[in-house]
Amino acid sequence: MRYFLEVSYDGIAFHGSQLQGELPTVQFAINNALSTILRLPVETFGASRTDEGVHALGNFYHFDFEPPLHPELVYKMNAVLPPKIAIVNLYRAIDPELNARFAAISRRYRYKIYKYKDPFRQGRALFHPYPLDLDLLNQTATVLKDYIDFETFSKRNTQTFTFKCTIMQSYWEEVGDEVHYVVEANRFLRGMVRALVGTQIKANKKPDPVASFRSIIEAKNCTLADFSVTGNGLYLEAVNYPEGVLENISNHRY
Repeated sequence: MRYFLEVSYDGIAFHGSQLQGELPTVQFAINNALSTILRLPVETFGASRTDEGVHALGNFYHFDFEPPLHPELVYKMNAVLPPKIAIVNLYRAIDPELNARFAAISRRYRYKIYKYKDPFRQGRALFHPYPLDLDLLNQTATVLKDYIDFETFSKRNTQTFTFKCTIMQSYWEEVGDEVHYVVEANRFLRGMVRALVGTQIKANKKPDPVASFRSIIEAKNCTLADFSVTGNGLYLEAVNYPEGVLENISNHRY
């Protein structure tokens, strides 16, 4: 049987989500916890890779295990895992070949920015004590849906074979005293969301932000993008799958 774990984590505590030898990553911790509880070596496969410092409210990992799993696995996993990781849900895949990465139809990210110095938000959002024009930012955010080639927003030395992505949502909003950027697409390139945030902020300082932003996109030159915003303001908010492909077995509240 193939199972899916929905996982949330604080990215500051890990060297990214993906396995990197013996380094403390999210996947390394999940593999160890599963193998300990199930008393067999278990290898997981992730839906989305997040860099060091990037958080997740709902990333997914799939793994195969022949006997039916007890719903108490979620409770046991949360008891064994480090404090900065939580198993949110356990699912059984209806199709035993369903892949956490390739079956996802979209991923949604949220980037959080706060204006006033706050020690309790350090590491949870980007401190940016400068004015942000939400109307102008939403104009550049809307422009992104006119394009499918996002080579400008991909870091160099990437292993991808295509820079094409379909963006379904792209907007800025005020949440309390914070400004958030939300973007949802079928796939993302390496460093793409942070580059979208940094480049939009940079473009909005120009006399014609929309024209400036369009020229940056169309140049397909990553040296024109701004990748400098920190990862700790970025959250993988959701990974979405087609309806009916996953059966919920248990969640962390029961």
